[in-house]
Amino acid sequence: MTTRRKTAKKTKAAKKTTKKATKKSTKKSTKSTKKAAKSRPSARRSPRAALAVATSSKESSPRRIAALQEVPLAVCENDENLNSLLNILRDRNEPIKVRLAALQSIQAASFSVIAFESCRPDYLAALREVVDDPDPELRQRVLGILARENDSYVQQRLLDGLQNPAKALVPPEKALQLLSYDVHAESYSVARDIVDNPPNPDAKREALRILAADPNSAPVFEKLLTDKDESREVRQISAAALQATKPRRFQERARQMLLDKDEYDDIQATALTALTQFGDKEVGQDQELMKQVDKLGKGKSAKVKKTARRFLMRYKA
Repeated sequence: MTTRRKTAKKTKAAKKTTKKATKKSTKKSTKSTKKAAKSRPSARRSPRAALAVATSSKESSPRRIAALQEVPLAVCENDENLNSLLNILRDRNEPIKVRLAALQSIQAASFSVIAFESCRPDYLAALREVVDDPDPELRQRVLGILARENDSYVQQRLLDGLQNPAKALVPPEKALQLLSYDVHAESYSVARDIVDNPPNPDAKREALRILAADPNSAPVFEKLLTDKDESREVRQISAAALQATKPRRFQERARQMLLDKDEYDDIQATALTALTQFGDKEVGQDQELMKQVDKLGKGKSAKVKKTARRFLMRYKA
């Protein structure tokens, strides 16, 4: 009997412990459910309600910006929606962060190409009105969008700014980058002038990148490539451009640079890489050049040694 009573007591105690653990677990689960419910975002408002907040000057900028993130799908539902956002974009009295958010919202809507097609003319027209905006960030974003659209108005404005700095909308190097989306003959002429008389090193490099597609600019690249007083980057850009436009002339110049004991290591490495990838059979038959590259492969420069080995692997095979 004594043993049975003890067993019954133990069973009863075990049941009580299980009940307490279950209650605690239930309480914890209820609390975590409540916390999760609180942390869940509230249901998104309708695009119309978001648009009402976005266009209200009585609302704070953060609320308007948050609302503008919700309206892209509603932008082209009707002319009124589109115009309300374009008005924000154009209005210089609006907070700049709100204007930038409006631009981003319309740009997001434009990714739905078919739905946005009817809105595109008004959108591009509004962007052209903003290219002179005093805020540099907004101005640059707008110019970038129009440049990627190959907009002739913006291309001409950028060229005007390069020819007359007083009319410049952006720094010259940025203007050249934007013009590179759709290069015309007039762009080549302006780029050559900038190479001859650069306002800064960045502008010179961007001008050279534009000229890289112009076969008539090969003499410019040949001259720069062989000028040891030029920066390494300018010479490397020139090497790539000359190889692309006049491969035979580049091969001749590359040979001269490799035979020149006073040439810079990184320029010789550039020449070796280009000849390894694009050189013709004559390169491997040039005994003087092959002996020189063999010496370079045993030299001090790790970069030159590596490219020299690749060169020899190709032409000695």
